[in-house]
Amino acid sequence: MDQAWHRVAPDAEIDDPVAFERAALEQAGVASDLVPPRYRTTYFNHVFAGGYSAGYYSYIWSEVLDADTVEWFKENGGLTRANGDAFREKLLAVGGSIDPMDAFRAVRGRDADPTPLLERRGLR
Repeated sequence: MDQAWHRVAPDAEIDDPVAFERAALEQAGVASDLVPPRYRTTYFNHVFAGGYSAGYYSYIWSEVLDADTVEWFKENGGLTRANGDAFREKLLAVGGSIDPMDAFRAVRGRDADPTPLLERRGLR
């Protein structure tokens, strides 16, 4: 819903937020009377009232990186000493000395993939 609201032009007037929400859910293909949205339009006040929106998505991005890293451990034999050493040396120990995504790529061997997070959340 927050993305639908953020796409509204600055000069647009929304007279009926409930109707706007219903239309946005229909357009996204997730409208269901049996399963109402967990986060209704009125829940997003924190997103609009103080610059929180970017912070919200950084949490989601952190979860993408986490889930993808967990998959790397699983694909490479789990929590072994060698995996822990590689993770520490290539990602944790470099701190801010290199771009964080370069450090992630050094471990994962590629860019982050959101699929493991989607699977974790039952969305794939």
